[in-house]
Amino acid sequence: MALPTSIAPVSPASVAPAADGRSTPTRRVIGPLRLAMGLVLLAAVGTQIIDEAVHDAFVPAEYFSYFTIQSALMAAVVLILAGLSALRQRADSEAFTSVRLMIFAYMIITGAVYAALLRGIPTDGYPGITWPNEALHVWAPIFIALDWLLAPGRARLTWKPLRLAIVFPVLWLGYTLIRGAITGSYPYPFLDPAQPDGWTGVVLYIVGIAAVILALTAVGIASTRLNRGRRAEPSTGMPSTTAA
Repeated sequence: MALPTSIAPVSPASVAPAADGRSTPTRRVIGPLRLAMGLVLLAAVGTQIIDEAVHDAFVPAEYFSYFTIQSALMAAVVLILAGLSALRQRADSEAFTSVRLMIFAYMIITGAVYAALLRGIPTDGYPGITWPNEALHVWAPIFIALDWLLAPGRARLTWKPLRLAIVFPVLWLGYTLIRGAITGSYPYPFLDPAQPDGWTGVVLYIVGIAAVILALTAVGIASTRLNRGRRAEPSTGMPSTTAA
């Protein structure tokens, strides 16, 4: 899934890694791990598509309407770019760090909603292979959370991304509710107003999930602003003052 234009109207140069010196030993270890996780996400999506297609269960309009799939594809691209950045540069630009922050929030909420509301719910259709589902909902969110909180090289962020992070979920939600009203199909049961709680339940879930996304984004920003944050390791003996 491509980043919505409303939150990423920046040129490729502005989200490129900062020209901040050579990579560091820690980032050269992190780089391949990010690349590997990005490829795992792509492999998980690809495996699901092939598996469902073989069993005549693949419906593109439905599959790509899931927030999980859109976030996973976005995360795969960002992880690969972040992996290349870690191998080549000591720190990331502020714009690219902001993009990583949004992926952090989207993937954590994906894992949290799955664990709290969706795990164990029987499917109406073909159940599919198990491991891609675990990769998308468990492995990747855990990896991205640890990577964000522990890995060096983040830029120090302002609070501006806090309002930008909610744009994509709002756009996805609008699309989902309009499509659901037309087709009667919703990717997640808690968004279906035909459920017993009706629109009241839908609104409560939406407000709750939006609040968690904003909270995750705020925590992510705050983590870059702490003096003891994960600052980029010096590659020439001089400490970085711009990366966390």
